[in-house]
Amino acid sequence: MTLEGTYINKGYSEDGDIKQSYEMQESRNSFSNSINTIQIDPPAKPTQNHEQTDAEETPEGRQTWGNSVEFLMSCIAMNVGLGNIWRFPFVAYENGGGAFLIPYIMVLLVLGRPMYYLEMCLGQFSSRGNVKMFESLAPILKGVGYGQLIGTICVATYYCSLMGISLFYLVNSFTSDLPWSECNPAWNHSTGGYLGTYQCVPSNQDSSVTGNLTMSSAELYFRIDVLKETTTITEGIGVPDWQLTLCLLGAWMLTLGVSAKGIQSSGKASYFLAIFPFVILFALLIRAVTLEGAGEGILYFITPQWDKLKDANVWYNAVTQCFFSLNIGFGSVTMYSSYNSFRHNVFRDAMVVTTLDTCTSLLAGTIIFGILGNLAFKMNLHVKDVIKSGGTGLAFISYPEAIARFDAVPWLFAILFFGMLLILGIGSLVAMQGCFFTVIMDSYPHLKIWHVSSATAVFGFLIGLFYVTPGGQYIFTMVDFFGGTFIFYVLTIIEVVSVIWWYGLNNICLDIEFMLKRRPGPYWRICWAIVIPVALIFVFVYFLVTLEELKYEEKSYPHYIIVWGWVLLGFGILQPVVWMIIEFIKNKKTKSCSESVKELIEHKGWGPKDLTKFREWQDFKLKKAQDLRLKNRGWLKSKICILLDR
Repeated sequence: MTLEGTYINKGYSEDGDIKQSYEMQESRNSFSNSINTIQIDPPAKPTQNHEQTDAEETPEGRQTWGNSVEFLMSCIAMNVGLGNIWRFPFVAYENGGGAFLIPYIMVLLVLGRPMYYLEMCLGQFSSRGNVKMFESLAPILKGVGYGQLIGTICVATYYCSLMGISLFYLVNSFTSDLPWSECNPAWNHSTGGYLGTYQCVPSNQDSSVTGNLTMSSAELYFRIDVLKETTTITEGIGVPDWQLTLCLLGAWMLTLGVSAKGIQSSGKASYFLAIFPFVILFALLIRAVTLEGAGEGILYFITPQWDKLKDANVWYNAVTQCFFSLNIGFGSVTMYSSYNSFRHNVFRDAMVVTTLDTCTSLLAGTIIFGILGNLAFKMNLHVKDVIKSGGTGLAFISYPEAIARFDAVPWLFAILFFGMLLILGIGSLVAMQGCFFTVIMDSYPHLKIWHVSSATAVFGFLIGLFYVTPGGQYIFTMVDFFGGTFIFYVLTIIEVVSVIWWYGLNNICLDIEFMLKRRPGPYWRICWAIVIPVALIFVFVYFLVTLEELKYEEKSYPHYIIVWGWVLLGFGILQPVVWMIIEFIKNKKTKSCSESVKELIEHKGWGPKDLTKFREWQDFKLKKAQDLRLKNRGWLKSKICILLDR
């Protein structure tokens, strides 16, 4: 673990601009009466691309946020999304309700918040998207950025399918009689066979119904009318439904309208995308807590089941939910912060966003479980048995159930709610799409942003067609597991180990101190160096040992679907190996094997992009290296002092 060494980059390396040597000054070098001045070669003459970062554009002509509030609002819009509304309540629902809150909050404090702050700092310090950021840290890490990009594409494509469903509900809400409020006689002839098993209970019915084999009209509407869901995919997933296809297209067009000009357009839209959903959430909270039976559902949500804390899967789900909600490992946090000015106070923004994200999740959970309590009362069931569908069912079954019971203008609340879901989705999808086009724009800055944005939207739409088929929910669950959870988990471990244990805790803390004029304290250092990597590795290994067969609603997948899932996972997590081989072969053409390997593992491309700040950073690191050497500490003592910020 590199804790005490201080790296001093003697040159600048970014796509052939300035390339010079790099060296490491070890603080454990023996103390002498006089300190030799470390000679730093003067950087080469800056190219015309190097301008001040505080101007309208960054050194390479990259855009910057119009003001600091745009960045904060964009981060809120990115993080407060569908994950808070349907994923957090569903994960809590599956993991014992209130018992899940304990590991979730603990994970937020020691894993989520420190990682969010670290990724913000990495993006802002380097002024690069995630791929270029990892490549500048060390060329061998380039594949980590591409692996994150693959995972982000997986999530973005199924994420937009949820937005398409939201748009479908929104369009069908413009009627005084909501179509999911009553049982439809046509459902008796549906191919799904649900009415052959379950008794339909009208969602606008106020009387209780006895019996376990019941299903609300809202759930039947979701399965039969919206998804056209099939009960098995042994014969294939079917063809895309034309109505959902049009809704999917509309969702991507709305997203493109926001992101067409990059952060110049999305930054302006972020105020609305971040603020409006909270107005609707508070209105729904008031309605949810006044529903009959809501108290039982909320108590189930907040009452801990202590035996669940012994289950490693609960802790694993807490980690994945926290990372998913905060977009950790997606590259979007790094991407957004890379458009900041160099001295922007990301510490403040990280505290605000992570706190607000958690509060929103708890708010959404309270609303959901209040509604579940009402559903349990209406259907004469226990809260944990009230929903038979997956995570999307909570957003598209429980909320419609509540809206159908509104006494006054339920259609208006339906329009507002599904409009809110759509707006939340746009805020998050814009960030994920931004990761995609930032990777392209960082590599090919001569391209026009709206061309790249349009191309990525078309690509996302075509992939999203898989999710609007009758078997789309099977594919959704599979991709969410292998591509939306597994990939990020593995690559986040690599990210933490690379930055903290390889580049070094002391070095990254000095970089943050130089950038923000604020030293990371013991809390951040201990979390980064010990808690996060050890916890991630331990939980992940335990999860692999106890890995069970993936199922959709207790239904097994055909073997070929699972094979495709493992292929997707392998394609994502093997990107570091693939790009390491590619970069080695490229270097081998002009260098020996040893030189090629050395080129891959050196950090000589790391540093601020702005040349003036790069020189200041060199001087700062040099002074800190000399100060550290003057203390003449032993190896172990030096490590402990750096860890404790002494």
